[in-house]
Amino acid sequence: MKKGVPRALTIAGSDSGGGAGIQADLKTFTTLGVFGMSAITSLTAQNTQSVLGIKDIPADFVKLQIDAVVKDIGVDAAKTGMLSNEEIILAVTEKIEEYGINKLVVDPVMRSKSGAPLLKSEAEKALKQRLLPLAFIVTPNLPEAMALSELDINTVKDMKEAARRIKSLGPRYVLVKGGHLTSSQEAIDILYDGKEFYEFKAPRIETKNTHGTGCTYSAAICASLAKGFDVVEAVREAKIYVTEAIRSSFNLGSGYGPLNHFWILEKQ
Repeated sequence: MKKGVPRALTIAGSDSGGGAGIQADLKTFTTLGVFGMSAITSLTAQNTQSVLGIKDIPADFVKLQIDAVVKDIGVDAAKTGMLSNEEIILAVTEKIEEYGINKLVVDPVMRSKSGAPLLKSEAEKALKQRLLPLAFIVTPNLPEAMALSELDINTVKDMKEAARRIKSLGPRYVLVKGGHLTSSQEAIDILYDGKEFYEFKAPRIETKNTHGTGCTYSAAICASLAKGFDVVEAVREAKIYVTEAIRSSFNLGSGYGPLNHFWILEKQ
């Protein structure tokens, strides 16, 4: 491994099924040529069908993992995923501030695909007030964007208004992902920098194998930021990566299968 390899840290939960969370992030980092590191926030027992159990890691041990990585190896960019309680969110924000990690991708895991809440109200408040102001870019899906903006989203125009509202919470950039937008024939994502909007479009791919899409997308953005890409190029490259990963996804298990994180290697 050459000297000066880009370094990316994922702070998220572990998916025992390998399709999402830490596992998806590290596969993405590796495929995109970035050295991946992890601070695990929760352990899950899950597969393609369901989540059977969750055990949160003590907040002090989450901080210790971040200390170990940053002090020795260093971090060019980081991302957060599943931060399941207020204590963990506050622990992560403390370390992000302490080490001055500026290129932070926040995947706000707040809602399930059905829109059901995944965080208690105290944790949502901590995420909004403490973590989002530290984010370089936040990447909510539509249910999460609706929760953050307190706005119903049914159109691209609504997505842009939600992005404006979320921007007021403090992140430098907002990427509202439109994969759940049934009114569009394309998968449209909206990036907002406080002045301009950028649209990223891809064809909708008919498949049930979409487990880990949000984790993979945010990890791909993080990888590109670690390599020095600007935010627009990082999102553009990540959109291509995740779209092709969905297109070539696997039929594994009996439920919602994982993406193919290695499609680039297969193509080569």
